Amino acid sequence: MEPNAHPTRKSSRPSGFWSLFAPAPAIPVTLSDPAEIDEAYRHWRRRVLLTTIVGYALFYFVRKNLSVAMPVMGKDLGITKVDLGLFLTLHGLLYGVARFANGFLADRANARTFMAVGLAASALMNVFFGFSSAVVTLGIVWMLNGWVQGMGFPPVSHLMTHWFPPKELATKQSIWNTSHSIGAGLVVILCGYLVTINWRLCFLVPAALALIGSAFLWRLLPDTPPSVGLPEVEGTEYMASHAENDGDFKRVLMENVFRNKYIWLMALANFFVYVVRYAVLDWGPTLLSEAKGLKLVHASWLVAAFEISGVVGMLLGGWLTDRVFGGRGARACLVYMALATLAVFVFWKLPVHSKVLSGMVLCAAGFFIYGPQALIGIIVANLATKRAAATAAGFTGIFGYASTLLSGWGLGFVVQKYGWDVGFLALVGMGLIGTLLFAAGWKAKAHGYAELTPDRDRVPG
Repeated sequence: MEPNAHPTRKSSRPSGFWSLFAPAPAIPVTLSDPAEIDEAYRHWRRRVLLTTIVGYALFYFVRKNLSVAMPVMGKDLGITKVDLGLFLTLHGLLYGVARFANGFLADRANARTFMAVGLAASALMNVFFGFSSAVVTLGIVWMLNGWVQGMGFPPVSHLMTHWFPPKELATKQSIWNTSHSIGAGLVVILCGYLVTINWRLCFLVPAALALIGSAFLWRLLPDTPPSVGLPEVEGTEYMASHAENDGDFKRVLMENVFRNKYIWLMALANFFVYVVRYAVLDWGPTLLSEAKGLKLVHASWLVAAFEISGVVGMLLGGWLTDRVFGGRGARACLVYMALATLAVFVFWKLPVHSKVLSGMVLCAAGFFIYGPQALIGIIVANLATKRAAATAAGFTGIFGYASTLLSGWGLGFVVQKYGWDVGFLALVGMGLIGTLLFAAGWKAKAHGYAELTPDRDRVPG
């Protein structure tokens, strides 16, 4: 790696409150020995990876706690499944829009500040929710929580593409993606016990943990490599040093994101991945207690097992993408999505009394659905390059969280009117459509850096 003489982002800083979000300025590179640079990179990469895993897991503590509280909260406050599903849908829609809007900001902001402030704000929304009882107030607060939750993933996408080279991104970001399952798994277990005391604790206790986590992010997370005196990531120096100085950030967005047919395919596929994923994650405790006859505490553990299985699935998916498919993640997603759909079908058809077998099949569904869930963000980040990675991730996020129209309100309406059998049939159909979209993306390239750099600077692969 050669030190970059050009700053990757402009040095002009906004004033007042917005100065908090100004990107950290580049400092001179003082290391010249490649061994010292590599050692410094290893240190900071471990720190970025571990800190963002913990931080994003805590975002789930103040987002996925609602799914466990819903059965008791609904009875306590007289809220119907349709109303609860509407909570999920409005939250998800606003979250998807927020991820997209915040993607533009995160690509040009300080990642540390962005993530820490978002987590603290989400914690405060949970405190307000935990002390509220009116349906309208609960709905508004949860919608606002959806917006500030959208400040979590964009800075992570920005950080990962700045700290890790394209040829390693699938493996490393798959490791990071375990944060989803770690957070969701731990919070459903925690809230499975808290809800037996008082459902409001499902929001107040995670909020306290999230506030601590926000301070943790503020203290330990860096911004980009140049902000700590390191050169740009190997293989992307030309693009990093010229993109903004040449005034072509808009061109990068248009050509590598909005005019890229494969990013559109991945965004559409993300819709159907999230329908299946969130149907289990949001409705899992209710589904397992009503359709399979499990106690709520046991159902919470089984949803946690679904998440833990997803950790293994996404790690293997990242490894397969880098080592078997040459960085072409859509190919791995095709296999994963087809098997996830099959697992949902088998889970549906298993008899109610087969609780152990049902649990095993549900874990298989988690294993396979979390492969695409992790890989889509990696695919679009590499295609968009690090200059627009957060924007691309936000763009696919709009489609992913628009899925709550079906997985939230839609599924709640269908199940209340027609029962769980029709709900499962719909989920299998969604899985099949997602599989076809991944098949259409089979020819997608591994990354988009070759289109932005001269031949001598192209990244292998």
